[in-house]
Amino acid sequence: MDLTITELTILGLLIERPQHGYEVEQTIEQRGIRRWAEIGFSSIYYVLGKLERRGLVAADEPDGGARARRVFRPTTAGREAAAAQTIALVAHDRPVAHPFLTGLANLSLLPEQTYRDALATRLAEIDTRLAGVEQARAAQAPLPPAAAEVFSFSLALLEAERAWLAQRVAVNR
Repeated sequence: MDLTITELTILGLLIERPQHGYEVEQTIEQRGIRRWAEIGFSSIYYVLGKLERRGLVAADEPDGGARARRVFRPTTAGREAAAAQTIALVAHDRPVAHPFLTGLANLSLLPEQTYRDALATRLAEIDTRLAGVEQARAAQAPLPPAAAEVFSFSLALLEAERAWLAQRVAVNR
Protein backbone atom coordinates (compact mmCIF):
# COMPACT_ATOMS: atom_id res chain seq x y z
CA MET A 1 0.00 0.00 0.00
CA ASP A 2 1.72 3.16 -1.17
CA LEU A 3 1.57 6.22 1.03
CA THR A 4 2.36 9.76 -0.02
CA ILE A 5 5.09 11.60 1.88
CA THR A 6 2.36 13.62 3.63
CA GLU A 7 0.41 10.51 4.59
CA LEU A 8 3.50 8.71 5.85
CA THR A 9 4.67 11.74 7.81
CA ILE A 10 1.32 12.19 9.56
CA LEU A 11 0.95 8.44 10.15
CA GLY A 12 4.48 8.33 11.56
CA LEU A 13 3.65 11.11 14.02
CA LEU A 14 0.59 9.15 15.15
CA ILE A 15 2.69 6.01 15.57
CA GLU A 16 5.04 8.06 17.72
CA ARG A 17 2.07 8.96 19.90
CA PRO A 18 -1.71 9.25 19.35
CA GLN A 19 -2.72 12.85 18.68
CA HIS A 20 -5.58 15.02 17.55
CA GLY A 21 -5.22 17.07 14.39
CA TYR A 22 -4.11 20.28 16.06
CA GLU A 23 -1.37 18.41 17.96
CA VAL A 24 -0.15 16.99 14.65
CA GLU A 25 0.04 20.56 13.32
CA GLN A 26 1.99 21.71 16.38
CA THR A 27 4.50 18.87 16.01
CA ILE A 28 4.94 19.61 12.30
CA GLU A 29 5.57 23.26 13.12
CA GLN A 30 7.95 22.61 16.05
CA ARG A 31 10.11 20.17 14.13
CA GLY A 32 10.24 22.22 10.93
CA ILE A 33 8.78 19.33 8.94
CA ARG A 34 7.47 21.69 6.27
CA ARG A 35 11.06 22.27 5.17
CA TRP A 36 11.11 18.74 3.71
CA ALA A 37 7.46 17.70 3.37
CA GLU A 38 4.66 19.65 1.73
CA ILE A 39 1.98 19.54 4.42
CA GLY A 40 -0.47 22.41 4.51
CA PHE A 41 -2.30 23.16 7.73
CA SER A 42 -5.62 22.72 5.96
CA SER A 43 -4.63 19.32 4.59
CA ILE A 44 -3.96 17.67 7.95
CA TYR A 45 -7.61 16.89 8.69
CA TYR A 46 -8.16 15.81 5.09
CA VAL A 47 -5.25 13.36 5.32
CA LEU A 48 -6.41 12.10 8.72
CA GLY A 49 -9.84 11.39 7.21
CA LYS A 50 -8.26 9.66 4.23
CA LEU A 51 -6.09 7.49 6.48
CA GLU A 52 -9.14 6.65 8.57
CA ARG A 53 -11.19 5.63 5.51
CA ARG A 54 -8.32 3.39 4.37
CA GLY A 55 -8.25 1.70 7.79
CA LEU A 56 -4.76 2.96 8.64
CA VAL A 57 -5.85 5.04 11.63
CA ALA A 58 -8.80 4.96 13.99
CA ALA A 59 -10.15 7.86 15.99
CA ASP A 60 -11.48 7.78 19.52
CA GLU A 61 -14.98 9.14 19.79
CA PRO A 62 -14.66 12.33 21.82
CA ASP A 63 -16.31 12.86 25.17
CA GLY A 64 -17.73 16.29 25.74
CA GLY A 65 -19.78 17.17 22.70
CA ALA A 66 -19.12 18.61 19.28
CA ARG A 67 -16.13 20.76 20.33
CA ALA A 68 -14.14 17.81 21.69
CA ARG A 69 -11.19 16.68 19.62
CA ARG A 70 -10.85 13.22 18.12
CA VAL A 71 -7.57 11.52 18.98
CA PHE A 72 -6.18 9.45 16.11
CA ARG A 73 -4.28 6.19 16.65
CA PRO A 74 -2.58 3.97 14.09
CA THR A 75 -4.14 0.59 13.36
CA THR A 76 -2.09 -2.56 12.86
CA ALA A 77 -2.54 -2.10 9.11
CA GLY A 78 -1.34 1.50 9.46
CA ARG A 79 1.79 0.43 11.32
CA GLU A 80 2.52 -2.23 8.70
CA ALA A 81 2.00 0.12 5.77
CA ALA A 82 4.15 2.81 7.39
CA ALA A 83 6.94 0.32 8.12
CA ALA A 84 6.92 -1.02 4.54
CA GLN A 85 7.00 2.48 3.03
CA THR A 86 9.71 3.58 5.47
CA ILE A 87 11.93 0.64 4.51
CA ALA A 88 11.52 1.52 0.84
CA LEU A 89 12.41 5.18 1.42
CA VAL A 90 15.41 4.47 3.65
CA ALA A 91 16.88 1.58 1.67
CA HIS A 92 16.63 2.88 -1.89
CA ASP A 93 18.11 6.01 -3.41
CA ARG A 94 15.63 8.05 -5.41
CA PRO A 95 16.30 11.13 -7.49
CA VAL A 96 15.03 14.28 -5.85
CA ALA A 97 14.26 17.45 -7.77
CA HIS A 98 16.38 20.27 -6.40
CA PRO A 99 15.67 23.78 -7.70
CA PHE A 100 19.23 24.88 -6.89
CA LEU A 101 20.55 22.49 -9.53
CA THR A 102 18.25 24.07 -12.11
CA GLY A 103 19.69 27.44 -11.18
CA LEU A 104 23.25 26.14 -11.58
CA ALA A 105 22.38 24.59 -14.93
CA ASN A 106 21.36 28.03 -16.17
CA LEU A 107 24.36 30.04 -14.99
CA SER A 108 25.07 31.16 -18.54
CA LEU A 109 22.13 33.53 -18.12
CA LEU A 110 23.84 35.46 -15.31
CA PRO A 111 26.73 37.88 -15.24
CA GLU A 112 29.63 36.53 -13.11
CA GLN A 113 29.16 39.16 -10.38
CA THR A 114 25.46 38.36 -10.07
CA TYR A 115 26.36 34.69 -9.58
CA ARG A 116 28.96 35.55 -6.91
CA ASP A 117 26.45 37.74 -5.10
CA ALA A 118 23.79 35.02 -5.27
CA LEU A 119 26.20 32.46 -3.78
CA ALA A 120 27.05 34.82 -0.93
CA THR A 121 23.35 35.45 -0.29
CA ARG A 122 22.65 31.71 -0.24
CA LEU A 123 25.58 31.11 2.12
CA ALA A 124 24.16 33.66 4.57
CA GLU A 125 20.73 32.01 4.34
CA ILE A 126 22.23 28.56 4.97
CA ASP A 127 24.03 29.92 8.03
CA THR A 128 20.70 31.25 9.33
CA ARG A 129 18.95 27.93 8.62
CA LEU A 130 21.71 25.96 10.33
CA ALA A 131 21.37 28.09 13.44
CA GLY A 132 17.58 27.73 13.36
CA VAL A 133 17.67 23.95 12.99
CA GLU A 134 20.22 23.64 15.79
CA GLN A 135 18.05 25.84 18.01
CA ALA A 136 14.90 23.85 17.20
CA ARG A 137 16.68 20.57 17.95
CA ALA A 138 18.00 21.83 21.28
CA ALA A 139 14.63 23.30 22.30
CA GLN A 140 12.87 19.96 21.83
CA ALA A 141 15.41 17.72 23.55
CA PRO A 142 15.07 14.93 24.30
CA LEU A 143 13.72 14.01 20.88
CA PRO A 144 12.17 10.71 19.86
CA PRO A 145 14.81 8.66 17.96
CA ALA A 146 13.15 9.22 14.55
CA ALA A 147 13.04 12.99 15.04
CA ALA A 148 16.66 13.00 16.21
CA GLU A 149 17.67 11.20 12.98
CA VAL A 150 15.76 13.72 10.85
CA PHE A 151 17.51 16.61 12.59
CA SER A 152 20.89 14.86 12.28
CA PHE A 153 20.48 14.22 8.54
CA SER A 154 19.11 17.72 7.91
CA LEU A 155 22.05 19.30 9.69
CA ALA A 156 24.52 17.12 7.77
CA LEU A 157 22.98 18.20 4.45
CA LEU A 158 23.02 21.86 5.45
CA GLU A 159 26.63 21.62 6.65
CA ALA A 160 27.68 19.96 3.39
CA GLU A 161 25.95 22.65 1.37
CA ARG A 162 27.49 25.34 3.58
CA ALA A 163 30.99 23.90 3.01
CA TRP A 164 30.45 23.78 -0.77
CA LEU A 165 29.10 27.34 -0.83
CA ALA A 166 31.94 28.69 1.34
CA GLN A 167 34.46 27.12 -1.04
CA ARG A 168 32.67 28.48 -4.13
CA VAL A 169 32.33 31.98 -2.63
CA ALA A 170 36.08 31.98 -1.84
CA VAL A 171 36.94 30.77 -5.38
CA ASN A 172 34.69 33.36 -7.00
CA ARG A 173 36.04 36.40 -5.15
